[in-house]
Amino acid sequence: MATSKAFSGLFLLSIFLLSVFNLCDADGLKVGFYEKTCPQAEAIVEKVIGDALSIAPTLSGPILRMHFHDCFVRGCDGSLLLESPTKQAERDAIPNQSIIGFAIIDKVKSALEKACPGVVSCADLLAIAARDVTVATGGETWKVETGRRDGRVSNITEALLNLFPPFANITQLITGFQLRGLTVKDLVVLSGSHTIGTSVCAAVSPRLYNFTGKGDTDPTLDPNYAIRLKSKCKPGDLKSRLEMDPGSFKTFDTSYYNLVAKRRGLFNSDSALLDNSETRAYVLQATSHESDFLMDFGVSMVKMGRIEVLTGKAGEIRRVCTKVN
Repeated sequence: MATSKAFSGLFLLSIFLLSVFNLCDADGLKVGFYEKTCPQAEAIVEKVIGDALSIAPTLSGPILRMHFHDCFVRGCDGSLLLESPTKQAERDAIPNQSIIGFAIIDKVKSALEKACPGVVSCADLLAIAARDVTVATGGETWKVETGRRDGRVSNITEALLNLFPPFANITQLITGFQLRGLTVKDLVVLSGSHTIGTSVCAAVSPRLYNFTGKGDTDPTLDPNYAIRLKSKCKPGDLKSRLEMDPGSFKTFDTSYYNLVAKRRGLFNSDSALLDNSETRAYVLQATSHESDFLMDFGVSMVKMGRIEVLTGKAGEIRRVCTKVN
């Protein structure tokens, strides 16, 4: 598939770029960073997010993914939220174009600024919100480390280089995670976030209609599931939305792993978890050990939240998340 070959080249370049940076400097992060400067910060985030989910519960998945997509490009620095008048920011990259809910993040930031002007970073807002949507949909809570500062640069090309496409294979996934200080276990655990939310047909259509460039379907995909997907994504349909965890996409549970084990993962990158002994073992274990997964998820989220953070006097605290001060 031509897109896969193009990605392989970009992926090799991203490996080089990542190797020359300090990938995980969590000095300055701690639980309760705003205890004295804005003690109500986490409560404000929880309240605004909770109000939004009560009206639009499907926003839980996109808000959770914002933190992922932010951390994997330039680290957890809120750069995903910056806007570009020429549409050249991270949020304009194809992998981010299907993310909705940015207006909710803006609303949370406005509430934080009203209570504690210039104190809470947009990067921390995303980390707290990710925890809150997980809990709101049935997941376990965890203590969020805070103290991140916001970056001033957001580049569309960097997003294309560093965010995994839906057709990534297990080698690319493992390498990408390890370069960011994350383990193979973190990879399979954090993939479990696909238990909530939706995607678009564009992300799965090549797998359904042109897997090897010959008009074929991915043979590793369960045939009955492929038929269901084709009924929802007709040829040429790039915009219709699909539940990533059909029947349970609003609930944070282990249903995702049940589907992956049955070869019904939506993306190639989901199915790829069966191609490595360690990730496969975790998938099969998670199908009957939900409590272990829920606890593991919080641990891996804390680790992910430490990727290339800006602390101390680095970066800034944006007053508005969509633009630098």
